Amino acid sequence: MAEELQSIKGTKAEIYESLIPQIQCLIQGETDFVANLANIAAALKETFSWLWVGFYLVRNNELVLGPFQGPIACTRIGYGKGVCGTAWKDRKSLLVPNVEKFPGHIACSSSSVAEIVVPILNSNAEVIGVIDVDSECFDVLDEIDRVYLEKISQIISINLFT
Repeated sequence: MAEELQSIKGTKAEIYESLIPQIQCLIQGETDFVANLANIAAALKETFSWLWVGFYLVRNNELVLGPFQGPIACTRIGYGKGVCGTAWKDRKSLLVPNVEKFPGHIACSSSSVAEIVVPILNSNAEVIGVIDVDSECFDVLDEIDRVYLEKISQIISINLFT
């Protein structure tokens, strides 16, 4: 298990390409999914300096706060509510460049202006959680983040929930 990240430089895609194998090493051999999700959240936050990055896990028909890095967050989110609940309901990633323009946005932090949420699917293609990233800057989150966070979601699904 790697216990610290190597410094990464380059384009955003190059940074992700370097980070993903480090995440895989980080979770290799560790069986506790909470510990693994906590380290993945920390790795993403440390690498990209986003306002908030973490996980919500499906529990009893709602999303419940899981491991995260950043300010205090909403503890529970209903199915179809806000960006996280909508990504869960629609079973697809949502990139929201301006959260004020998203109908029903849940403002867990007034500092957040942009968000991306990526579902995590189990082997039956059911949503078991989401990766949630909030930024305090417009135009920071983009399609590159969506593509690579979806890859990280697949790594989580394969390694932690099978």
